[in-house]
Amino acid sequence: MVEDEPKAAAYLRQGLTESGYTVEVALTGTDGLHAAANGDHDLVILDVMLPGIDGFTVLSALRTARQTPVLMLTARDRLDDKVRGFDLGADDYLVKPFQFPELLARVRTLLKRGQAQPVDPVMRVADLEIDAVRHRATRSGQRIDLSAKEFALLSLLMQRAGQVLSRTQIASLVWDIHFDSDTNVVEVAIRRLRAKIDDPFQQKLIHTVRGVGYVLERRA
Repeated sequence: MVEDEPKAAAYLRQGLTESGYTVEVALTGTDGLHAAANGDHDLVILDVMLPGIDGFTVLSALRTARQTPVLMLTARDRLDDKVRGFDLGADDYLVKPFQFPELLARVRTLLKRGQAQPVDPVMRVADLEIDAVRHRATRSGQRIDLSAKEFALLSLLMQRAGQVLSRTQIASLVWDIHFDSDTNVVEVAIRRLRAKIDDPFQQKLIHTVRGVGYVLERRA
């Protein structure tokens, strides 16, 4: 847990310990990044406003080395802060103040998700291939660099290949959250993914179904 307020850190550590978890606490962003990148943790609980380096920077740096689940726990409640966190690879985002039982429920969910193993780690559609275990995507043998959320979005589209997914379904399944109808988070994510998956290639695989959603499939 990376939390710069000692009282809050002590409260959370006590509650999590009493719930059966072993908790390591870092009080600065620098110490938190070092611990998270070099230790063997099942989950990282990360504040945003930290001394040294902020939580977004910690998350971005961590994602280059580890895919440990990250729960952002912060008073930063603006939508663009949440979107930034998810785009950088956060698995969940909980705003302060919060009820401790909700934190526990989210911790349990993330830990269960981390333990789940994909049924088929390698999925293919046309010349596009992703390996969920190695967290690698290739097309026509060319390696494609994706962020954690881009990989999660592509994995969803690959798992449901040929099935049209609505914007709401994608938001719920990839970000584990329901976005307001006025936001364009899903559209932006799809556009970024297309730039990497489709734009450099002649055959397009990600298609828009007007008024419905998106589908990944090979079309003649």
